[in-house]
Formats: sequence, structure tokens, C-alpha cells
Amino acid sequence: MTEAMRELYQEVILDHGRRPRNFRTPGDANRTADGYNPLCGDRVRFFARLENGVVRDAAFQGTGCAISTASASMMSEAVRGRTVVEARELFNRFHGMVTGEQPAGDLGKLGVFAGVRDYPARVKCATLIWHTLMAALEDRDETVSTE
Repeated sequence: MTEAMRELYQEVILDHGRRPRNFRTPGDANRTADGYNPLCGDRVRFFARLENGVVRDAAFQGTGCAISTASASMMSEAVRGRTVVEARELFNRFHGMVTGEQPAGDLGKLGVFAGVRDYPARVKCATLIWHTLMAALEDRDETVSTE
């Protein structure tokens, strides 16, 4: 990755970390889940409105580092309008990318998180919201933990 690309990626993450999209509590959510990263203290609550197997709305609330917040912001944009099956596939591709188990492929803007794989502690920050998404979509009544 070139230095220019690395700087652009950092800019995108910082922008979403400072001004997260979909940072709200929607009144019509029919799926929620909580997530916690004990390593750094990130806490998140994810909200989704599912209709006929499609994520019609996605939002979150919580506190966390810039990577955690940016990941939640960008994930909430990426899953809106996708089916539950497509959201699960996106989770698998994102998780594979940040853990280094598979190449980034075409994840669009989510590709900015590819560099996280070089920092194992930060992988948990980036994936917390994604694991929380899966718990919500599977309607699991548990707090997701990265430990």
C-alpha cells in the first residue's frame, strides 16, 4: 500500500470516527444487540429494522475508539438495503480481510480497514460492531464480547 493510500485511509477512518453516520436510536428498530470490547472499553448497541429479510435501517449508539466508531459508521451504511444473507456474506468478507485470512477483494470503502490486520488489538475494535450486527440479525439475546 502506498503512503498516499495509507493517508487517505486514515482520513476516512478519522472522518467517520469524528462524525459517525447513523449514530442514533431509531424508534422503529425490531432487532438490537449489545457489544463490548473489554480490551479497550468499547461499548456499542446496534439497532436494525428488518422487513421481509432486508435490513431497511441500521444505526448504533455507544462509545469507543476512532476505529470502532468508524467501523460502526461505515458498517451501518454498508448493510442498509441488503438481505440478511448478503449482510452475513459482507461480515465474512470484512472479517476475513481484517484478520488476514483472505485478501481485501472488492469491499469498496470498507477496504480502508485492511491495514488493521497489522495491529491485532485493533482487529477487535474494527470487528466489534460486525459481531454485534450478526447477533442482532440472528436475534440472539446476549452481549457480544471480543474476548
